[in-house]
Amino acid sequence: MITALLAGLGLCLSLIIAPGAQNVFLLKMGIRREHAIALAVTCFASDILLIGAGVAGFGVVVEHLPWLFQAVKWAGVVFLAGYALSAGWRAIRPGGSAIEVAADAPAPAATETPRGGGTATAVIARPVTTTRTLLPAILSCLAITWLNPHTYLDTVLLLGSISASYGDARWMFGLGAVLGSALWFAFLTALARVAARWLRSPRSWRILDGSIAVVMLALAASLALA
Repeated sequence: MITALLAGLGLCLSLIIAPGAQNVFLLKMGIRREHAIALAVTCFASDILLIGAGVAGFGVVVEHLPWLFQAVKWAGVVFLAGYALSAGWRAIRPGGSAIEVAADAPAPAATETPRGGGTATAVIARPVTTTRTLLPAILSCLAITWLNPHTYLDTVLLLGSISASYGDARWMFGLGAVLGSALWFAFLTALARVAARWLRSPRSWRILDGSIAVVMLALAASLALA
């Protein structure tokens, strides 16, 4: 039983650590401190469903539906390409990233007293921030997760087929995979908070958005050519 658990844990970590669209999205949202925990939980819940389906043998059913992979494939290509263009636009738009760093701005000043007596109110406006609401963020997260054919190939088919070799211990294998998923998303959330300390200028955010655009576009191209 312990062997199956550790095998599932190791396989899940080896599959999930790869720099994919989901990890890039979670890292960015975590750095922006926008619903990081809720999005990590969303990804973890998705993994539980996918791992459970794979261990239960759903991978055999999916394997006989090639049209499903094609539909998911091209939907994923369109979504990733659109996300890349959006990130690229934020990277090149003048001043487009200033809102990203305003969360850590100092509090506005109160009043000051001039030397000549009386009072004068110094109005210092806090930089305006725009925070993505929870629902659109979760929908984007779900799209990145479920519109990626590699999700089914790795989590459902590969992990599911390997779990079958453990016989009655396959559910312990699946539990190990779930634990691996939980450890990774917890680590990624913590990593994003640490990385946020180094991204306090608009320029750094434009560089990050540019990098994300390149990664997402490369993933879309690789998916289209697969």
